[in-house]
Amino acid sequence: MNVFRLAGDVSHLVAIIILLLKIWWSKSCAGISGKSQVLFALVFTTRYLDLFTIFISPYNTVMKVVFLALSYATVYLVYIRFRNTYDSENDTFRVEFLLVPVIGLSFLEHYAFTPVEILWTFSIFLEAVAIMPQLFMITKTGEAESITTHYLFFLGLYRALYIANWVWRYHTEGFFDQIAVVSGVVQTIFYCDFFYLYATRVLRGKGKMTLPMPI
Repeated sequence: MNVFRLAGDVSHLVAIIILLLKIWWSKSCAGISGKSQVLFALVFTTRYLDLFTIFISPYNTVMKVVFLALSYATVYLVYIRFRNTYDSENDTFRVEFLLVPVIGLSFLEHYAFTPVEILWTFSIFLEAVAIMPQLFMITKTGEAESITTHYLFFLGLYRALYIANWVWRYHTEGFFDQIAVVSGVVQTIFYCDFFYLYATRVLRGKGKMTLPMPI
């Protein structure tokens, strides 16, 4: 494992912990897209079906369990524990517009036509777009709390670090995973505008990040 992969995993974990602590401490999931959290839980579920059948390393197994547990804990907090604070009126992104093409693409572009492999490919493609309901919600409301933007920043940083990881592995091992790389690049592109707003507004201590309201 190289430093970019490790840093990416840590950034991913920090993002999820920030979100969980934000919800728990404030006793509110306002501004959080429950739809995005369900999609991320689906990502981890379909990706880690080999949890009990393939052992790679203690680190790999522990991280799989942690990400699965935290993703479902987040869904529980949003839809059950603090459901009265969930802003369903603004969390209106049509997730079927993501799921249908992702499912279709998973059957067309994969490494082996087996259920586990197709579901793994599905998880990779879905992760690339799972954040869209959250970004749509922020655009719709016109603002996001600083703690929510920190969550999004570390989530985007995780993908950027994984791109560096793939570049490193290609040059040192000759390894290239076309599906993961293309999906990762697409996902990082979604964060580019957010990164700019984060750097120019949030890091300058302006509190909530305000966005132009959609027409």
